[in-house]
Amino acid sequence: MRIAVVSDTHSHNKGIIETLSSMERMDLLIHLGDFVGDGEKISKALGLPAVIVRGNGDLSSSYKDYELIELEGKKIFLTHGHLFQVRFNINKLYYKALELGADIALFGHTHIPVNLAHDDLIIMNPGSPSYPRGGSLKKTFGLIELAEDIKTEILTVF
Repeated sequence: MRIAVVSDTHSHNKGIIETLSSMERMDLLIHLGDFVGDGEKISKALGLPAVIVRGNGDLSSSYKDYELIELEGKKIFLTHGHLFQVRFNINKLYYKALELGADIALFGHTHIPVNLAHDDLIIMNPGSPSYPRGGSLKKTFGLIELAEDIKTEILTVF
């Protein structure tokens, strides 16, 4: 199963839609908020089912602040991250994911890509395909491949 992970699009979807359209087809889109309407637009443009959580810019949205989903026998914790204070560190996110028994924890909010494994937990922030922050300033998104193993990577939007 191939999953595109996107966050912090802030109403700029063209680049991520073009990039994902040019790749091998995804099975699912995960949008981690800011702005949830973008997740709906990307999903519709690509003909993909989507799981969407709201961010701090989506407070009037009916989407949830976080979700725990299970795919291919793996538990994935999704949140925008602002409620877990990820701007400062990822400790609260990490412990919440452990509490939920997650295999993968996904978050956004900082616009800075992260892809790391600690113990048996993979932690990913796909960055932003619209407004990158951090050292490289590359527009990014995440890719998860679920099979027997979990493979994750951060890719650049062209």
